[in-house]
Amino acid sequence: MNTFANTGLSEKEALGECLMDQKQLTSSYNTYAGECTNPQLRDAFLDILRSEHQIQSEIFGIMQSNGWYQTEPAPQEKINQLKQQFSAAP
Repeated sequence: MNTFANTGLSEKEALGECLMDQKQLTSSYNTYAGECTNPQLRDAFLDILRSEHQIQSEIFGIMQSNGWYQTEPAPQEKINQLKQQFSAAP
């Protein structure tokens, strides 16, 4: 059963929209936490950010397991170059 029938979107399209929304939310909460001067409020933003990342990860996992969001593994050579680059950074 398509739970998105009333929206006119396929499950793939609806989850894609949800994933994009989660990306925007996490970006915003990251900014709020980073620029917050009140420690308690910053901690609250970080808690929310962690929860939003979990939701984003779950949506991504569903999409990936259905073949709707494919990623390619990075070549080992590129990984090694980045490791060297960041290990040499001050």
